[in-house]
Amino acid sequence: MASMNATAMQIDSSHVGTRLSPYRTTVDWRWMTNYAAAVGDANPCYLDDTRSAGILAHPVFPVAVTWPVTLHLDRYLAGSAFPVELMAMQVHHSEHITLHRPIRPGQHLTVEGTVAAIRPHRAGSRVILRYNAFDEGGQEIFTEHIGGLLRGVACSDQGRGLDDLPPDPPSVPGEDSVWEAPVAVDPLFSYRYDAGSNIVFPIHTSPAFAGSVGLPGIIVQGTATLALAVKELVNREAGGDPRRIGALACRFTGMVRPGTTIRVVLRHRDRDHLWFEVCDAEGKRVLSNGHAWLKLR
Repeated sequence: MASMNATAMQIDSSHVGTRLSPYRTTVDWRWMTNYAAAVGDANPCYLDDTRSAGILAHPVFPVAVTWPVTLHLDRYLAGSAFPVELMAMQVHHSEHITLHRPIRPGQHLTVEGTVAAIRPHRAGSRVILRYNAFDEGGQEIFTEHIGGLLRGVACSDQGRGLDDLPPDPPSVPGEDSVWEAPVAVDPLFSYRYDAGSNIVFPIHTSPAFAGSVGLPGIIVQGTATLALAVKELVNREAGGDPRRIGALACRFTGMVRPGTTIRVVLRHRDRDHLWFEVCDAEGKRVLSNGHAWLKLR
């Protein structure tokens, strides 16, 4: 990575529409319960398999399902003209998950991926991948749009695909908040999330590797921060029923260090729409533009 001449690298939007090879996986109860336990969410919907309705997955669990594709993009884009080597420059920038149906144990899922959009950014380029997950009967279970920021990689044109993305939520008026919830992130949190989610990347569990890429130490996974926020939203705004979460969106704008306390802030509530953010111990936003859509009962 250090040998790359980032300033000379470019990408263009002709790659929008490139399809990834399908990925197939089976979701089992242990993976689902481990994910909930990793983020400290004791909601019985995720853990109690004596319930008549059984258990279902945490609303952020789709990121664990698609992680093998994101980690091994070179395999799933093999044979295409997409410059996979440039993805070594990316950081996780944005997340949007639409939950069409609950994920339940035993589902055999097929994930179909597409390069949904490429656009210029002041720090480089944004590449957004769309993952659509279907069960064995062909029913759509979730859609994920995962945005990567390619730092120092210029977009050589005006970009494409933006009209095909979920719309950004409207801005929140004012600076007031509805409620705030402090959440302690203990020193072992990143290790538990790594193990429980199967989202494995060494900047979250290896101090030596984190230091080698210029980080002050290991950092918490962005999706783990989102999951902590969603725990508060489900319990405080959805009556503890995760099935009411229809969609989630956010941008990752800062780092969370293990052993610190973050604050989940509900900025605004408008019927079935929630605007939220997460701040670190110094008050800096580490998760911005958070938005959740609640399905009506």
